[in-house]
Amino acid sequence: ILTAKEFDLLYALMKNAGRILTREFLLERIWGYAVDVSTRTVDVHIRRLRKALEQFGYDRLIQTVRGSGYRFSAR
Repeated sequence: ILTAKEFDLLYALMKNAGRILTREFLLERIWGYAVDVSTRTVDVHIRRLRKALEQFGYDRLIQTVRGSGYRFSAR
């Protein structure tokens, strides 16, 4: 079961499949402008999302792009 934030992250990544989404973009899109959270928050939620998808073999679809952010790849 995904939390609301994990689902929102998955949706944003899938909607923009193939594109690199920066941590800052994801923070603004998922948490909003008014929230004062660290970009590490995105990393933690991505880790949890991957763990949830792991049981279905889909955890590798979320790729880390070092120094940039994350990308969803259906390959």
